[in-house]
Amino acid sequence: MALLVVAEDDRDIRDVLLRLLRRDGHTVVETDNGADALQEVLARPGVEAVVTDIDMPVMSGLELCRCIRADRDRACLPVILVSGSLMPGDRRPQEVAATALLPKPFRPAELLGCLSQALANGHEPGRQPCDCGRRPA
Repeated sequence: MALLVVAEDDRDIRDVLLRLLRRDGHTVVETDNGADALQEVLARPGVEAVVTDIDMPVMSGLELCRCIRADRDRACLPVILVSGSLMPGDRRPQEVAATALLPKPFRPAELLGCLSQALANGHEPGRQPCDCGRRPA
């Protein structure tokens, strides 16, 4: 499957992400902040997507996404922002050109579906982030 970088500072949430992604067959490199995630992305040319929390120490997921978009060789790498703190109408995911946004708490199928879509479609510059959250019933 895919080589992924996961950045999440909350150990419990990171463990859930790792377990779900590895169970789905992915190889996952884990970090607890955006700066380490960026180093992993730059050091590993085979990375196919990044799943990152927004609010983290050292470097936020938003800044991580901004840095990835600024790198000519990785600008089209899919970046999925996972957050429980975004308010409706927050434009920051669009401003940093995130590929997708997944609100916490999420269901396993939402995470895996969001990732599958991001891997299949890649990242298209200028496209609005896909909202991978729950839809009202």
